[in-house]
Amino acid sequence: MNAFFNIIKSFPRYLWSGWGAIASIFLFIALWEFGHQIYGDLILPAPKETFLRLVNMLLHEGMWQEMQITIRRALWGFFISALLGSALGLLAGLFATASMMSRPIVTILMGMPPIAWIVLAMIWFGMGDTTVIFTVVVASFPIVFIGALQGTRTLENNLKEMADSFQTPALMKITDIYFPHVFSYVFPAWIAALGMSWKIVVMAELLSTSDGLGAALAVTRGQLDTAGALALVMMLVGSLLLIEYLLMEPIKREVEQWRD
Repeated sequence: MNAFFNIIKSFPRYLWSGWGAIASIFLFIALWEFGHQIYGDLILPAPKETFLRLVNMLLHEGMWQEMQITIRRALWGFFISALLGSALGLLAGLFATASMMSRPIVTILMGMPPIAWIVLAMIWFGMGDTTVIFTVVVASFPIVFIGALQGTRTLENNLKEMADSFQTPALMKITDIYFPHVFSYVFPAWIAALGMSWKIVVMAELLSTSDGLGAALAVTRGQLDTAGALALVMMLVGSLLLIEYLLMEPIKREVEQWRD
């Protein structure tokens, strides 16, 4: 019953936050239209023209297949980088020596331009899925690794000592003390890696494959089809937002109930 009343009391706040998001979208569209009036169709097509082009693309079954290919590659790359980065970051955070030894490697991975990884992957793996997924993994892995490492290294000894003094069971220590703290570092790293995956997958597809949204974007570039390019960008960003708010956000809300 208390939970129900809490939902009722918080409803106006949720409603207002939703209107604020909608208002920001309309403001963005208004600025877009203003830019169109200044620069014209070639540089910045009108929002209406771009939305109509997007609808026309979505009505073709072939475009849905291209979108599925891109999403599949991005998700595979993200899940692999999230799994490896989280596991190795947590492991490195437990040992000071491993933490120090991993820093230069992570710095190299972070500083390496994604375009360089794409070129190397094309030489190593050829033109196909492996090149795209490898590039996504190697670009996203350091972000997750650093988040997991910091989450482990910043665990407070006072909390550990308090849990030991009360003879807290090992499982309760993990679920109620260690996991919430580490998750508060790892989850933002996952979100950043997810966004990085979407950026890298399009770049890799544009250069190394003949299918996916990146390849379709290369076609619009060759045809100077600005409206088509913007429609593809909207398609890509829309799919990212859906995955973040339908997949990642529910996980965050479920795990972070302890904050309430």
